[in-house]
Amino acid sequence: MTDITITVNGRQITATVEPRLLLVEFLRGTLLLTGTHVGCDTSQCGACTVLLDGRSVKACTMLAVQADGQRVTTIEGVAAADGTLHPMQHAFREHHGLQCGFCTPGMVMSALALVDRHRGEPLTETVIRNELEGNLCRCTGYQGIVKSIAAGAKAMGAKATGASVGGAP
Repeated sequence: MTDITITVNGRQITATVEPRLLLVEFLRGTLLLTGTHVGCDTSQCGACTVLLDGRSVKACTMLAVQADGQRVTTIEGVAAADGTLHPMQHAFREHHGLQCGFCTPGMVMSALALVDRHRGEPLTETVIRNELEGNLCRCTGYQGIVKSIAAGAKAMGAKATGASVGGAP
């Protein structure tokens, strides 16, 4: 057993874990943060995406002990404490970026990281689509997701451009 201390959604957590425990299992099973989904167990779908010190990572590909001393943000930590949605979450709702909702937490977390990575650069539809290659949605044709990310990025102050920004969903 190994002791770890991780700051999860702004709250410092100390726990004793099996060295082989996956981060996604720690988040879901130990902390009961079930917004981080397990979709494929092979790191291909992106449903388990969280932010680790601001970088998007697939929580099914890393051990909880690897997150020791770091900050983890899950979908539960994105909205304001009073429940007000983050601009990216709001954009997903307004621009039809979800259907069944299973992939949505991972999509939102990936979107937040991609906006941060491209801050100051034009965020085009092509960039958004390329950045989403590690996230799968089995319900949509991605157009609503791309529109949502572009609108969310714009609301966050990023330079979002292209046909997917603004206009009707």
